[in-house]
Amino acid sequence: MRKFTQLTGVAAPLPMINIDTDKIIPKLHLKTIKRTGLGKALFEEMRYTPDGKERPDFVLNKPAYRKAQILVAGDNFGCGSSREHAPWALLDFGITCVISTSFADIFYNNCFKNGILPIKVSKEDLDKLMDDAQRGANATLSVDLEKQEIRGPDGGCVKFDIDPFRKHCLLNGLDDVGLTLQKEKDINSYEARQKQSQPWLSAANA
Repeated sequence: MRKFTQLTGVAAPLPMINIDTDKIIPKLHLKTIKRTGLGKALFEEMRYTPDGKERPDFVLNKPAYRKAQILVAGDNFGCGSSREHAPWALLDFGITCVISTSFADIFYNNCFKNGILPIKVSKEDLDKLMDDAQRGANATLSVDLEKQEIRGPDGGCVKFDIDPFRKHCLLNGLDDVGLTLQKEKDINSYEARQKQSQPWLSAANA
């Protein structure tokens, strides 16, 4: 998993509330187990007409936001079913940070496991950041995970809280597999001892 330390990029405003995971990535795209290629289907029903044409009024289709890396969203983002394809689609599009007042728990956890930083802020701070994000080509935010700060184009600063362990994992690019591999030496030592003390287990698995 890629490390998340600092990010400066275009922030796209999506003020809708209760955006569920089916809106983020429709269920017809859940057949794949690949984490790549889903970005083109991100927010598919809102981005495209039924015949596949872009809706020019949708934020990610506007020239200023086509390469957005940050999403400023309304309350309760990521609600609905617990599909991990939702953060996969965001990440494949290029979005590595989502800011809202609240997230669905499973979506929130899945973001951390895939290298996306979900930031919870107050309603007042979200309104300010949403206003910053609506500046089009000037809608640039800077996120510093180490300092736990978001800076807007006018120099204003918003502080945010984050669980220390999750912060550590993002800063060091550690997903569940990465955390396990930190104990690889101990795992190998245990397996070697087990082969000597219980050789029949190794024979049974041969």
